[in-house]
Amino acid sequence: MKAILTQQQVELTVKRLARQIWENHLHLENTVLIGLQPRGIYLSDRIVDELKTLMPAEKIPYGKLDITFYRDDIRKELHIANKTDILFSIENKNVILVDDVLWTGRTIRASLDALLDFGRPAKVELCVLIDRRFSRELPIQSDYTGRSIDTFASQKVKVYWKEKDEKDEVILM
Repeated sequence: MKAILTQQQVELTVKRLARQIWENHLHLENTVLIGLQPRGIYLSDRIVDELKTLMPAEKIPYGKLDITFYRDDIRKELHIANKTDILFSIENKNVILVDDVLWTGRTIRASLDALLDFGRPAKVELCVLIDRRFSRELPIQSDYTGRSIDTFASQKVKVYWKEKDEKDEVILM
C-alpha cells in the first residue's frame, strides 16, 4: 500500500478543484454541478461546501446522479441503485460531473447516457479527485483533476471519505 493523498492533501485538493471551477464558471451562471453516486458525491458535496464560501448557496445548482441502470456491466452482477436527486433541467446548461476516480471511462460514459434524461446540456465537463491516466478504455478525460497517477491494471485505488470511512485518504493497493 502506498499513500497517494493524506487527509491534509485531500482538503487542499478539494479547495483547489472548487477554485478552478469557480474561476472557469464565475458565479456559476448557467452551470450545474452533478455528483455521481455512490462515491463521487463525497467529493461533490465538499466542492459545493467550498463554493458556498465564495458565493450564496442558493446560486449553486447541485444534483446527484445514479447511473446503476446505465452501466454496461449491470448484466454481470446485481447492483443496488442509489438515489438520483436532480430537481432542475440541464437543458443548455454547462454541466460539471464530479466523481472520485477516473479509470476506464465507463462510469462517465454511463453518466453521459443518464444525463440525457434531464435535458441536453450545452457542455459537459468532468472533475475527478484521482485520474488513473493510462487505464482508459474510452476516449474520456477530466477537465479538473486533483491528482494524476500511473497504475497497473492489477492495482486498486481506494478513496476513503470521512463521512463514510471515518478518514480522508487515498491509497494505492
